[in-house]
Amino acid sequence: MSRINTNTTSLIAQRVLGHNNNNLNVSLERLSTGLRVNRGKDDPSGLIASENLRAEKTAVNTAISNAERADQVVNIAEGGLDEVSRLLNELQGLVTQTANTEGLSTEEKEANQLQIDSILQTIDRVAASTSFQGTKLLNGNFDYQTTSVASAVADFKVNGAKLGFGETREVDVLVTQSAQLAGYFLSFGGTSLDLGTADDQFVIEIAGSLGSRELSFASGTALADVAAAINSFEAVTGVNATVSANGLRLDSTEYGSNEFVSVRVVDDGSIAAGDGLHELATADTNSAVAGSPVAFADLNNKVTDFGQDVRATVNGIVATTKGTQVRINTDFLDVEVNLEYNDASGNANAAVLGKIDAFTIGGGGADFQLAGQVNIAGRVSLGIQNVAAREIGREVLTFSGSTDTYFLADIGSGKNLNLVDGNLDGAQLVIDKAIREVSSLRGRLGAFQKNTVGATVRNLNVALENTTAAESIIRDADFASETADLTRSQILVSSATNILSIANSQPQNALQLLG
Repeated sequence: MSRINTNTTSLIAQRVLGHNNNNLNVSLERLSTGLRVNRGKDDPSGLIASENLRAEKTAVNTAISNAERADQVVNIAEGGLDEVSRLLNELQGLVTQTANTEGLSTEEKEANQLQIDSILQTIDRVAASTSFQGTKLLNGNFDYQTTSVASAVADFKVNGAKLGFGETREVDVLVTQSAQLAGYFLSFGGTSLDLGTADDQFVIEIAGSLGSRELSFASGTALADVAAAINSFEAVTGVNATVSANGLRLDSTEYGSNEFVSVRVVDDGSIAAGDGLHELATADTNSAVAGSPVAFADLNNKVTDFGQDVRATVNGIVATTKGTQVRINTDFLDVEVNLEYNDASGNANAAVLGKIDAFTIGGGGADFQLAGQVNIAGRVSLGIQNVAAREIGREVLTFSGSTDTYFLADIGSGKNLNLVDGNLDGAQLVIDKAIREVSSLRGRLGAFQKNTVGATVRNLNVALENTTAAESIIRDADFASETADLTRSQILVSSATNILSIANSQPQNALQLLG
């Protein structure tokens, strides 16, 4: 049948040719861009998924850059702390040298003090000048702001605290087991030693965590003098003696399970008064245990009492403890609290059970965004304390009948711990404490770089690889498949073009019917 008004065959050929041309164009576009999904109509759900993955890739890439930036910040802080450590070691040598008092002239001591002053000034200058893009790193800028510090808290340090916008955090310590000194009570039945004869000697060996000494006392020696003799070796033994109720109380100078007091009576001197050695009550170390004491004549073998570490929770987290020191280290809060201050009864607060509202963290610290998602879980907080000479080396020292708190700056000229006429023993303790503090800070920063930043970068790189692979599967073109589709479309377009040509010429056959 031949029709000339409507060429149905041509219309079919045109439709097929148009469809094949569209397929050909799609294949050309995919091969030229390398993408299977170029616009929403190519794959609506795939486009949504790939755009989400692209956003994740961007966030992860930025988090990697943030982590690398954090590493550089800490590197600069570490460089400053390394110099401070070197200077503190020089201080150590100068104090040790100056302690050789009879081997140095006054001029040499003064020269050493000049070096001390110069080193202290340099430490302050390093603390004030170490910076990253103008932000000071070691002058307390990255320390935490705290308020409402309880009188029960002798000292504390906030190493890290994650805070939400405008948020503050209360730090509450619940003491569940008291910290205790090691100790004994020696009952002598009077205010002086009453031995068998005037020629007898009371010989006793006292030992503590630092060392031991053997001491001899004659009959009639006042207990105050016995205590003074024992205390003259306090720095050697770690044991302190006080006169109490016709006897002597021996205590370790520090709290904790590493502390102990040992007593051995080498010769009791046929002592006529007193009933011997008493243990101290576990629940109340201010009281001796009721019951049978150990007679001095039976103390030929050493007896030892150990101290006890505090046990506590901080904000509901079981704390790591040593002596009166309490610490927790979690992702959201890393604090150290020393409960060594005495209460009204003379006990360290770590020896008193109950809750202590330690302090409030109001802000501060350094926050680093180390995850793609911007929220509190993706941030890492780090506290860097001020390392100026007036802020490090804190020690509570007693000398010349006065107890005060001293810092590294107190070994400067004119201060109580200066090298010319100051307390060199105290200076040594302060420098030792400063060295430990700076070393601890360096170790903490090193752990942050190695275990937090390093691990985070490695994890983010793996996440980036996997996210990129997932996005590629959805969005990228398969060249082998697209090349095959291109060849097929080219053939079909060529075929449809030929068919269209035939279909368009077919109505001309009707002219033959006209003759």
